Amino acid sequence: MLIQIHQLKKIYQMDGEKVIALAGVSLSIESSEYLAIMGPSGSGKSTLLHILGCLDTPTQGQYFFEGEEISKFDDEALAGIRNKKIGFVFQTFNLLPRASSLHNVELPLIYSGINVSERKKRATAALESVGLKDRAQHKPNELSGGERQRVTIARALVNHPSLLLADEPTGNLDSKTGAEIMTVFDDLHREGNSIVLVTHDQMVAQHAERIVKLLDGQVVGDERMR
Repeated sequence: MLIQIHQLKKIYQMDGEKVIALAGVSLSIESSEYLAIMGPSGSGKSTLLHILGCLDTPTQGQYFFEGEEISKFDDEALAGIRNKKIGFVFQTFNLLPRASSLHNVELPLIYSGINVSERKKRATAALESVGLKDRAQHKPNELSGGERQRVTIARALVNHPSLLLADEPTGNLDSKTGAEIMTVFDDLHREGNSIVLVTHDQMVAQHAERIVKLLDGQVVGDERMR
């Protein structure tokens, strides 16, 4: 089992009032599974993704990742999990504007202390896996939106993570380019990658093999598509 969460709750204090983002979510995710999380704005889907990605911690409940109880880890341990075991794809790309595609993809390896020659080898292979080896020296402003998202995906994959998390990965793309990016995710899943993505788009969610629906911080649907 890749992920097990039990009765996760996340409560924020805003202007002296409690805001319940997650109200007791329990979920299991297998290795190599392709899962979409859906729900309207304010349903808790991004909060759940942030907890799964060790970007946030729950107020209550348990989170087990590869058998370890992540919900008890300190900030340093969570940072290690984020860097080595989880790859992130955001709709805003989050690329360094003055750096080449190759250097953007190398970044997680720099933080991991990988030597220069190995970094370049692995970053080049990651770019090749998303069809962008020939754009390695191009900067983000020299790339299309779809190409920038492919660089983001390559960066997420370069450390060979146990889990790939995507937050609205087609949100800033036109429908044709979005479909091309989803084909990349389909290919990655066929290669055995574990993928969890958040989306409000039913067409995007249909690419997954399982769809979990959230409403008011709770799971209201869990459907296996195939």
